[in-house]
Amino acid sequence: MLQGKTAVVTGSTSGIGLGIAEALAREGCHVALNSYTDTDEDQAIAARLSADHGIKAHYIQADMGKPGDCMRLVETAAADLGPVQILVNNAGIQHVEKIEAFPPEKWDAIIAINLSSSFHTIRAAVPGLKAAGWGRIINIASTHGLHASPFKSAYVAAKHGLVGLTKTVALELAEFGATCNAICPGYVKTPLVEGQIADQMEAHGLDREAVIRNVMLERQPTKQFAEIDQLAALAVFLCSDAAAQMTGQPVSVDGGWVAL
Repeated sequence: MLQGKTAVVTGSTSGIGLGIAEALAREGCHVALNSYTDTDEDQAIAARLSADHGIKAHYIQADMGKPGDCMRLVETAAADLGPVQILVNNAGIQHVEKIEAFPPEKWDAIIAINLSSSFHTIRAAVPGLKAAGWGRIINIASTHGLHASPFKSAYVAAKHGLVGLTKTVALELAEFGATCNAICPGYVKTPLVEGQIADQMEAHGLDREAVIRNVMLERQPTKQFAEIDQLAALAVFLCSDAAAQMTGQPVSVDGGWVAL
């Protein structure tokens, strides 16, 4: 069903973004990978996906903090791979600090990359989705799009905004055969989180298991990380015909966090 469709996945050279890009490629999608860098390693990831799955995969450098780059990403993907019918907004950054000490430049960067970039890519993609009469937009939000935590003012604000944007876009596309949903993960086992575990062990003087259960997963009732493959499988489902009547939904994958 997804065979031959073109997907753009922002922030997709590692972690959740790469997992989703790989899952879509496995389903036969042509995939535009993205990050702000432009290295041989970036190009190699695209070459590997092409070879492994028999699809076209291109790496497109674009800084998601810049509106012009966001639009260029969608336009280049369409020119290189065909009309964009699947858009996954995954790019994001984080900074943790009490609000009175939060650097304004960090606030601006987080809002730009975690929220505004999705507006710009969606704005660029929607005319093509309407013309095709079919489309899927998936915004990678967070449990922090539904709940707040201290010291994460910009991240929480951006992710709440992203959930609101998701609902608005869903309503605007409802009669055009296109859906827009948000995936809201709790803590996910990514290379970035693995590095944070080591930092927390040192900071708290605790062993690995104690840090995972009592610090990082304190508010995640299952006391288990979500897995990248689980999020990727959900993204594929949201692109399927089975999810055609799911739109405007923040779908939580957080081990029960929002149930608290």
